[in-house]
Order: sequence, then C-alpha cells, then structure tokens
Amino acid sequence: MTLQEASFADISTPTGPMRTHLFRPSAPGRYPGIVLYSEIFQVTAPIRRTAAFLAGHGFIVAVPEVYHEFEAPGTVLAYDQPGADRGNALKTTKEVSAFDSDARAVLAYLKSHDACTGRLGVIGICLGGHLAFRAGMNSDVSATTCFYATDIHKGSLGKGMTDDSLARIPEIKGELMMLWGRQDPHVPGEGRAKIYAALTAAGTNFTWHEFNGAHAFLRDEGYRYDAELAHLTMGMTVQFFRRTLATG
Repeated sequence: MTLQEASFADISTPTGPMRTHLFRPSAPGRYPGIVLYSEIFQVTAPIRRTAAFLAGHGFIVAVPEVYHEFEAPGTVLAYDQPGADRGNALKTTKEVSAFDSDARAVLAYLKSHDACTGRLGVIGICLGGHLAFRAGMNSDVSATTCFYATDIHKGSLGKGMTDDSLARIPEIKGELMMLWGRQDPHVPGEGRAKIYAALTAAGTNFTWHEFNGAHAFLRDEGYRYDAELAHLTMGMTVQFFRRTLATG
C-alpha cells in the first residue's frame, strides 16, 4: 500500500502545542488509527520508517514529539551520548501528568481525523513503550504494543521518578502485547517478572513475548539491530492491530 507524503499537525495540549507527524495510505478511505511513541530521541529516521511500515499496512499513524515543551518543533536528538543524555534528562524533567495529557490530546485528534475509523491502537518503543503502556489506560484504546518498555518495573518515569504505572494496570481495558529482549540491561529478568506478575494479578488481557535480543533490537541503525527479530516482531504487531482494530 503506497503512502501519502508525510505531514504534521501541531496539536494543542495543556503544556503547549505538540508537533505530531502523520503517515497514512494514499488510497482514499478511512483506516484504524495508531499512535506511535518514539524512543527518547524523538522522531528519528528509524521511527519514521517504523511509522511508514505501519501506515503501509493500512493504518493512519500519528507520531507525537514527546518533549515538545522543551525542544523546538522538529527537533531530533542524535543517537550518541549527548543525545542520550539529553533524552534521559528530559524523561525525568517532564511531569507524568504532562505525558498523560499529551496522550489524551493525540488520541482525541486521531479519533476525530477524517481518515480514521475511530478505532485506536498505541505502540511504543523504549521510553515510548512505557508511554504506550500508560496511553493504553485510556478507554478509547483497543490495543497496545510495547517494545522493551523502560522504567515500568522501577516506577521511575517523569519528574520525581515516582510514576504509578504498575498501580494503574487495572485501567488497561484493551488487549496488550508486550515484547522484550532477554539481553536488555534496562529491563532485567526480575523487572520483567515484576511487570508480568502485576499484569496477571490485574487480570489484564495480554500476551508476553521474550526473545534473545538486546535493547533497541528494533532500531535499524546501530550494532544492536536484529533484522530477523525486527521482521518477526513487526509482523506480529501488524497482525495484532489488524485483529484488534478491525471494524467488521
């Protein structure tokens, strides 16, 4: 499925306008909507390719700039130490409430878009996996995919590093798919076990997938990229969203 040229919208949020990049099929019609949350580096080339991949399978995809309060619209942090330092610093500078209000704003925008069926899913990678996890607590979200979501097990997202993501798991009413790399030092085995136990105790509708892969195995830049694993897991993701977001 070919795509329209990518565009963007500046969505109003309680903490200022949020630049949000849009990817959609070129064929006229209405498609299920997916919010894609990036890593700490914002909307990099690998994130844009991931968004295009999803859109090419029949979705309209919105990719918000997660640090819009702190960086000029269009800012992309480099995949280097200064970029990582800046992204990690902002992750614990921004209020958790602002991450949540951003989610509500982009979900409302996408649901009302004239090319969207109104069916909504969320996907996120690394930091974005945690943001997707929290976005899935909104009642409009039918399906959520989280790639190696960081900080959930530590409760360390946002200013003060005391988020309530584990406690709020019962608010996730849609289906959840969690994907992990066993060789990921950011979410070790005991951390994954803690999240799994909390999801099970809450009766969440979820599937759990662990692979022999490093952190950032999905990112098609850098030495940790695993093309075979990325191919497998993105195929799983497309199938998951097609099943959960279908309107017929």
